[in-house]
Amino acid sequence: MKHGLQTVGNWLDRFVKYWDLLVLLVQRDVKLKYRRSFLGYLWSVLNPLLSMLVMVVVFSTMFKRSIENYPVYLICGNILFSFMREATTQAMNSVIGNAALLKKASVPRYIFTLSKVTSSAVNFVLSLGALLIVMIATRVHFQWMNLLIVVPIIELYIFCVGLGMLLAAVTVFFRDIKNIWSVVTLAWMYLTPIFYSLESFYKPEIANANLASNTLGLFIRRFNPMYVYIQQFRYFVIQYSPVWEVPTSVLMWRGALISLGMLLIGAVVFRRTENKFILYI
Repeated sequence: MKHGLQTVGNWLDRFVKYWDLLVLLVQRDVKLKYRRSFLGYLWSVLNPLLSMLVMVVVFSTMFKRSIENYPVYLICGNILFSFMREATTQAMNSVIGNAALLKKASVPRYIFTLSKVTSSAVNFVLSLGALLIVMIATRVHFQWMNLLIVVPIIELYIFCVGLGMLLAAVTVFFRDIKNIWSVVTLAWMYLTPIFYSLESFYKPEIANANLASNTLGLFIRRFNPMYVYIQQFRYFVIQYSPVWEVPTSVLMWRGALISLGMLLIGAVVFRRTENKFILYI
């Protein structure tokens, strides 16, 4: 117990020591993304807005009637999933992309992964401006509950840090994971109710409902972390909740446990392999 507390204390001391480096890395990543861009940071708002408009045009005829305030429903899922995809994709290259610095300086290697996820989080926060515009345009009633969106945002950030550390460590030894991950995230997107509602094919209250659809729906509800975070987020924005859904408080606890579990897995794998990074980068 004493050794564990000492290890945590040493980790926190090093984190504080290199805080300025983390800030500089995040600033560098954010500036590089918008360098030589005419609209600059405005793209963080325009990109989700344009994506939402395209998806509304494409999918509204299929799902708009069954989903109240479809534009807000759609943009909520889109910006959260885009954040996860960007954060994890950027995190994959965080170690091998800073190989030159790692060979010359003794710094905590996880700082580079953390900076990638954090810079993606900054872009995500900027994209919330697009959500605000859509909420105003669709005349969503604002209330104090909207502020609770910070809960799924923090949970998703922690989840992305853990998953990012896992992917960063694996990528050092298996470079092909970068190509595989693009396919995984594509499949993951379609298995997440972003532009459709789970209610459109998952009907547990109907005894003779399609077994395959209900099985897939049950799988999404129980094993898709993004469903947990997006569902919470939507509830706090527009109080969207199917009649068969578990209480949002339960989803909050599930999201927290999933995030901490992913962070633990990622940190353990990263810690046990980081001493070998120098041999492969």
